[in-house]
Amino acid sequence: MRARTDSDGSENSARPRTQYPQPPYKKQSQKWPGLASDMDPVPDHGEKTYKGSGRLNGRKALITGGDSGMGRAAAIAYAREGADVAINYLPDEEQDAKQVIELIKAEGRVAVAIPGDLRSEAFCQEMVAKAVKDLGGLDILVNNAGRQQTQASIMDITSEAFDATMKTNIYAPFWTIKAALPHLKPGSVIIGTSSEQAMDPSAELYDYAQTKAATTNYVKSLAKQLAPKGIRVNAVAPGPIWTPLQVSGGATMEKLEKFGGMTPLGRAGQPAELGSIYVQLAAADASYATGQVYGSAGGSGQP
Repeated sequence: MRARTDSDGSENSARPRTQYPQPPYKKQSQKWPGLASDMDPVPDHGEKTYKGSGRLNGRKALITGGDSGMGRAAAIAYAREGADVAINYLPDEEQDAKQVIELIKAEGRVAVAIPGDLRSEAFCQEMVAKAVKDLGGLDILVNNAGRQQTQASIMDITSEAFDATMKTNIYAPFWTIKAALPHLKPGSVIIGTSSEQAMDPSAELYDYAQTKAATTNYVKSLAKQLAPKGIRVNAVAPGPIWTPLQVSGGATMEKLEKFGGMTPLGRAGQPAELGSIYVQLAAADASYATGQVYGSAGGSGQP
């Protein structure tokens, strides 16, 4: 990524505490699932900064939750590295998704939009089939879409809400991987999005945190299962990242204002800071990395 500069023109890319907004963040809330374009500040997904070098030339990727957050950062980076990209998102996220599709097309790559709800097994199967058809194949699968809702007590989590989180975060990757595997050849990769919550869960994220522990576990298990087929499986484990999950997940305004401030770097991360990680795990020169969980949490938690 290109270095950022201060007003005097000096580079500050080596200043990880100050190169992005620091708390306190503005009080704000959105209806689930939220839009990145309506956040203040708008998250940086690498739109103006990520520079590719052909690391994924000719590859074909499907990214769930590709409209915003880490999925959007991955989609932008993949396209600029030479990959054709299909993104999945909820219909309510169309506004953000259109921006991503245009960014992919601007790189001269094939861009495929696949709106729909991953909580349906039938839709997951249809999504993979459309990606394979429109991309002309598939060799990178990024299971990134996630649901997170803050609740102070387990007593406040309804069975319906619990089911929605499990279906989005656990069932959807299961269904999607099953549908994709017949199309994945040796050299293909599967990438999951875990979280520091897998190892250091917050009290108010009871259901979300356990799904991220499950993600870490399935990545390590599936990596062993698919290694003989030449298919690698890894995960990215972010810490506090400034995405629509934060403003639409029911966090209190007090916690939102301080979001990320407890990390050693003193701020929330930006999706752009993870784009290159998704590229590295997908690239052929990472061929010995499988069953790995790559942490990026500002010095907090552990993968």
